[in-house]
Amino acid sequence: MDHRSTIHLPPIGSLLRHAVRPLCESTLAPLLVFWVVFTYVGFDAGLYAALGWQALAILRRVVMREHVPAILVISILLLLARTLVGLFTGSAFLYFLQPTVQNFVFALALLATLGLKRPLLAKLADDFCAFPPALTGHPGVEAFFRRVSLLWAAVFTINGAVTIVVLATQTVGDYLMVSTAGSYSVVALGIGTSLWWFRRALAGHGIRLRIGAPAPA
Repeated sequence: MDHRSTIHLPPIGSLLRHAVRPLCESTLAPLLVFWVVFTYVGFDAGLYAALGWQALAILRRVVMREHVPAILVISILLLLARTLVGLFTGSAFLYFLQPTVQNFVFALALLATLGLKRPLLAKLADDFCAFPPALTGHPGVEAFFRRVSLLWAAVFTINGAVTIVVLATQTVGDYLMVSTAGSYSVVALGIGTSLWWFRRALAGHGIRLRIGAPAPA
């Protein structure tokens, strides 16, 4: 007899939209906006443009009475600090050094919340995948997020170390291309490992996931 329980997730299209949208709003779009404006107008204009994009993204969600993801709030606070430093110093090096240092800060934050029932990584995961309450409240899932936080602390530490080396040795344009490609490669590897680990952890607790709504009885 099969004693495993099945939890159904939303359709794949819904999952992708839920995950890609906050990623674009918080990371990819501001970076692209900065690079375009920086290239054709100047450094200060690029700073204002990237920050303006973030502010408009949050304002639009507030006006539409939509949920504001935690990753978007964290991103605009960090970007505001970066912009102030960039404007007061006029240094592109210091502007790009901050997100590199923030990798180490974020790694420490993940480690600092390990003792919580729902660590920081579990809360951020809600922004990228709409897990049902039956899954997020499972003791095995809570334990998984505490363990996988160690993996992501290592991912952010490696990411920070690599981007510091690139920043110190490359031009701004080369830095943006090389660091973006390298960062997303490391993050993609972390995501793949996390998904494999997640499925393995669920299987150990007799839980299987299915994409899409259950078939009608």
